[in-house]
Amino acid sequence: MSDTFTTRPEIQGTFGVVSSTHWIASQVAMSVLERGGNAFDAAVAGGFVLQVVEPHLNGPGGEAPILFWSEAEQRVRALCGQGPAPALAQAGFFRGMGLEQVPGIGLLPACVPGAFCAWLTLLRDYGTWELADVMAPAIAYAEQGFPLVPRVVAAITAVAELFRQEWPSSAQVWLPEGKVPQANALFRLPVLARTYRRIVEDAQAAGTRQARIEAAMQSWSEGFVAEAVDAFYRQARLRDTTGERSGGLLRREDMAAWRPGYEDPVTQDYGRYTVAKCGPWSQGPVFLQQLGMLRHLGLGDHAPDSFGFVHRIAEAAKLALADRLAWYGDPIHEDVPLAALLSDDYARARAARIGAQALHELLPGEPAGRAARLPDLQVPARTLAQADTRYGVGEPTFAQLPPVGQWLAKEVFVGDTCHIDVIDAQGNMVAATPSGGWLSSSPAVPGLGFSLTTRLQMSWLDERVPGRLLPGKRPATTLSPGLALRDGRPYMVFGTPGGDQQDQWTVAFFLRHVEHGMNLQQAIDAPAWHVDHGPSSFWPRTVAYNRLTVESRMPQATLEALRAAGHEVVVGGPWSEGRISACTREPGLNGGLRLRAAANARGMQGYAVGR
Repeated sequence: MSDTFTTRPEIQGTFGVVSSTHWIASQVAMSVLERGGNAFDAAVAGGFVLQVVEPHLNGPGGEAPILFWSEAEQRVRALCGQGPAPALAQAGFFRGMGLEQVPGIGLLPACVPGAFCAWLTLLRDYGTWELADVMAPAIAYAEQGFPLVPRVVAAITAVAELFRQEWPSSAQVWLPEGKVPQANALFRLPVLARTYRRIVEDAQAAGTRQARIEAAMQSWSEGFVAEAVDAFYRQARLRDTTGERSGGLLRREDMAAWRPGYEDPVTQDYGRYTVAKCGPWSQGPVFLQQLGMLRHLGLGDHAPDSFGFVHRIAEAAKLALADRLAWYGDPIHEDVPLAALLSDDYARARAARIGAQALHELLPGEPAGRAARLPDLQVPARTLAQADTRYGVGEPTFAQLPPVGQWLAKEVFVGDTCHIDVIDAQGNMVAATPSGGWLSSSPAVPGLGFSLTTRLQMSWLDERVPGRLLPGKRPATTLSPGLALRDGRPYMVFGTPGGDQQDQWTVAFFLRHVEHGMNLQQAIDAPAWHVDHGPSSFWPRTVAYNRLTVESRMPQATLEALRAAGHEVVVGGPWSEGRISACTREPGLNGGLRLRAAANARGMQGYAVGR
């Protein structure tokens, strides 16, 4: 397939490669490698820049699951940047408000923000640069200005009246002089810049590099940042999707009690490859369960744009998503049968459910003989019937919602996230999927200049299910960075924004690459799709079954065969599915490495660089 046209070249080099969802973050991370930083320094610098240039998709008050390979330690590790529910966040509290779901926007759905301390933990333990140097690019862009991509403007436009009428702290940040900013104009975030700069300056008095980073984390979790969050979330009463003005549950004590933690990743084999993902507090095992099924279904015999390829992967996704709903949760608080879910016997049994026709039912399995527990899937419709949806839903939205009936018939709004991958010349590898703290979903904290995560909306109020809300428990997130070994050696870091689609788009990408020999850019550019089967992860958790949304570039014969097999096919835009970034490493000459990178052209923001 070497002559296949691609939207851009697959980047190749030996010094270093970066791919991310924004060209500025990719260039900043590459500049760190050029100046002697390692992959960890570069990823952290790029991650902080993403908080500035993609504020509709992530922020310092969001979360950041991270997977990485340390060449010095010769191991893969996961770093959990997903904070837990506050101590006051109890199912009974929300039910006492007459709610069946945690709201999707406002103050109530906040959990402990994890992104800032996750990035600093990675920098402290694996980076080499000073905190001030790593944060300097983000501070400069926030102070001096950055181009405001059209999607940021669309997000601000959608909630401009909410900001003007109900969320004045957000209006001060995002509506300068009371006006929606212009697309592609330079935009400044002076309050955020002051917050960043104060954290750095307050930490400078500490005696060592490590102590300075720890002092910065203390400023965040226990110092002036936590105090500002506490005051706002105690005192403010702001409108949300309940239609009422509500206060928040997050407190300084919640932030002070939590720090990011390292974990061993969970893995699944596929031929010569081993894929690593974060645990069942994330969506990551959905990818692994699909691989377990698909390795028994002969995908190498089906072209990557054929009915056989698309149908098999779509059906495996339906089964894995049903298991996610039935079995996934924070393993500290829930008995998740992960070993059984990832076993080959279970994968074979699940693969046997995939036939020539599309599945229409939600079919969780019975790992280790256990019976599945599902939440009441009538809750979303009841919630929507009472909700105030004028200003959007749980995931970032870019326009006013249609009438409830139209919303239920077809989910027409898509939020997003960010992603960054880095590999350096020594072979260190980082994949991170930062998200949350969306400007349109929660009000900016006065004096800090950023919003907080609303990830608590992904918890159920049904106390019988493993995705239930509990104080101190991590909500089950969709965020899912990936790392793959080949023949036991580190090979690829990859990931994508996309909520429930993350571990669908990347599965097809991975299989196009490893089964059909497509290079990274070809595998990203190829026509893509996703299924909606079960409840969405985001408020109001709209339920759909057997819906397969496919890019219009897919061959007509494939679309017709999918319809004939019973799929409810929705044909989307030609470049509408996927936001994937990826980097790989292989042995090179004289003991060095050959590095490659590719990025998504959809949305005209993602970019890969390297040399």
